[in-house]
Amino acid sequence: MGFDPRQWTGSPPEESATFSRDQRVTSNVEALLAENDALRRELQRTRRELERLRRQQRPRPEPTMNLIRRVQVQRWGEALAQQPGWNGLDQAGLEALIEKLNRRGFPANLNLQQRLDRLVAGLGTDLLAAVAQPPSLGDLTVLAAFALYGVRASEWLDEDPRRVVEELRQRLRGSRRPAGDSCADALAVLGLKVGASAEAIKRAHRRLVKQHHPDMGGSAEAFRRVNEAYQRLVS
Repeated sequence: MGFDPRQWTGSPPEESATFSRDQRVTSNVEALLAENDALRRELQRTRRELERLRRQQRPRPEPTMNLIRRVQVQRWGEALAQQPGWNGLDQAGLEALIEKLNRRGFPANLNLQQRLDRLVAGLGTDLLAAVAQPPSLGDLTVLAAFALYGVRASEWLDEDPRRVVEELRQRLRGSRRPAGDSCADALAVLGLKVGASAEAIKRAHRRLVKQHHPDMGGSAEAFRRVNEAYQRLVS
């Protein structure tokens, strides 16, 4: 057969078919890449829109409400004054007790207001603002209850003011009695024997503080005893 020029494609038939297939593949890849870029831009726009909507819907902070009011402190003071043993409380003793309990709290350099604010934002600030200046004996007893019980003081003051007065009297008597063999007693509270090293005392204190911390569901009384024992030993 002769060669027909009308059928000339510029390349052998095999090469022409390959070129046509490669051209189609390249076109498809470019289309996919263009579509991918479009989807990426759309996703970015969607994310920006979602962030804008989140900012709009973010709740505005509610106006702060006083956690403790003056009327509450007065009511607690009146209830405490009706309990047996009230006459055994005195202003100087309560002031010293509050300072002592603060020193034995953690960390020891905070005053009552700072310590309560650290536990619940605004609690100490509101409590001190609700106390009369100069504070009455009832006000000081309420402050001593918060120094003793921490954030749970309002529960004790509401539900068992008699117990509050009784425990405060016990603390006052304990702070006035002679020390006696206080080191041996303090070591026993930490579960240690006489002669325990300073490092062993620190380890026992850290372990028991974590175990008995009221915010972790522990006993406030046990937490207090552990801190008192530790302070007695390190002093």
